[in-house]
Amino acid sequence: MAEDPVIIELRRRMDAAHEVLRRELTGLRTGRASVSLLDPIHVEAYGNNMPLKEVGTVSAPEARLLVVSIWDKGIVKAAEKAIREAPLGLNPQVDGQTIRVPIPALSEDRRKELTRVAAKYAEEARVSVRNVRRDGIDGLKKKEKAHQITEDQLKRLEKEIQGLTDTEVRKIDATLAQKDKEILQV
Repeated sequence: MAEDPVIIELRRRMDAAHEVLRRELTGLRTGRASVSLLDPIHVEAYGNNMPLKEVGTVSAPEARLLVVSIWDKGIVKAAEKAIREAPLGLNPQVDGQTIRVPIPALSEDRRKELTRVAAKYAEEARVSVRNVRRDGIDGLKKKEKAHQITEDQLKRLEKEIQGLTDTEVRKIDATLAQKDKEILQV
């Protein structure tokens, strides 16, 4: 039996909520250098607000060091300023067209704070998944009232949607647990 188009659409929307969570969590520092740490940073360049990775190359040659090689000498200062002013607590050092960004070790308080932030992101993702579930079930109830589907079909699809929701929430919880483990590692 082919999967219902409603279920396919709801799965896509729930997966998108989980993907947003994964992207948000990559921006949280774990005390280890990761090139994705600088993804949210935008630089004022050429009259536009551009992502850092579009004006230079970001690499992680060591566990506690990021190196940003800026392609245009004229925007090195703007890139340094953007990194310094980002809410990541980083202190970049300019060396010609290269910006070295040492990743300081995290204090115990900062680690706990980061786990709270990660938990907040995860809860937002769970709420988003539940909203998708609610939208889907509301749409099915309207179809049933309009006699486009039967009551049995409605009950079967509601059960499928709830199962899909439960699976997605478990994935979110697993993603959060993995991030907490990364953050709390000393």
